[in-house]
Amino acid sequence: MSVDEATTDLALSLYQEIARDDWARMAAGIPQPLTETEVVQLRGLGDRLDMAEVAEVYLPLSRLLSLYAQATKRLGAETSAFLGEADTTTPFVIGVAGSVAVGKSTIARLLRELVSRWPGTPRVELVTTDGFLYPNAELERRGLMARKGFPESYDRRALVEFLTEVKSGAVEARAPFYSHVKYDIVPDAHVTVRRPDVVIVEGLNVLQPPPAPNDVAVSDLFDFSIYVDADTADIESWFVGRFLALRHAAFSDPNSFFRVFAELSDDEAVTTALGYWNDINLPNLEANVLPTRHRATLVLRKAASHAVESVLLRKL
Repeated sequence: MSVDEATTDLALSLYQEIARDDWARMAAGIPQPLTETEVVQLRGLGDRLDMAEVAEVYLPLSRLLSLYAQATKRLGAETSAFLGEADTTTPFVIGVAGSVAVGKSTIARLLRELVSRWPGTPRVELVTTDGFLYPNAELERRGLMARKGFPESYDRRALVEFLTEVKSGAVEARAPFYSHVKYDIVPDAHVTVRRPDVVIVEGLNVLQPPPAPNDVAVSDLFDFSIYVDADTADIESWFVGRFLALRHAAFSDPNSFFRVFAELSDDEAVTTALGYWNDINLPNLEANVLPTRHRATLVLRKAASHAVESVLLRKL
């Protein structure tokens, strides 16, 4: 056994693995809060999310998150009482990490809706780390346009400062806004968070360790974190499939940064997608994203069908 394999086995021993059927029983008898129309609207391009997946995987997960959030709130109140101070409990922050095309954005949107249906967590906000990418002009200046999505392409300090404001109980915290059509930060546009019960932070690199020993990691500001996992070959297939589908969706928008790809033939589109995958997304996954999996509180393990086949929950 190699050192890497031994390290992986040690990390996985920190988790309790729960088969999908057993996980689904955690929500037995709980009514489905979303309609089929709502699920379709939440589903990302290429995802195969259906009502069964919501009921069997994400409804139990939302219940667990709600329990964690309420328990954290109670602990905060009891700690304040112990110190003889007013209760200053701040938003419960959830991180969602994983590769490009693995479905984490859909999962984050879905959890925002499901967690908000539980009585103790009615106000849930979602922030993506795309807003903390450096603007394209700055990436060009730094020679990083070909490494967009790698850790160094993000303004990590700004993201940490934003989450610090959230966790310190600021009345209002603002994050930059990223346009997927323009493929760039939109100047003077912001996502505003005003002390909700829960904040979900979704992004490739949110579980990265700090760049230096004395730095604060983004994940230090999370109360719970989720890693969406799948075999690399399956993610590659999903990435290529999504790229093909985007030719007739976002790429067809005349204002899209990727408008040039809209008229590609199937063969040309596959070649282009594999180029992006092999040159950018796969190296980033292997070097920066996948190594952070063991830092998550919970791992959702997907099969080739995009359905979750098992859940790994970190042992308390």
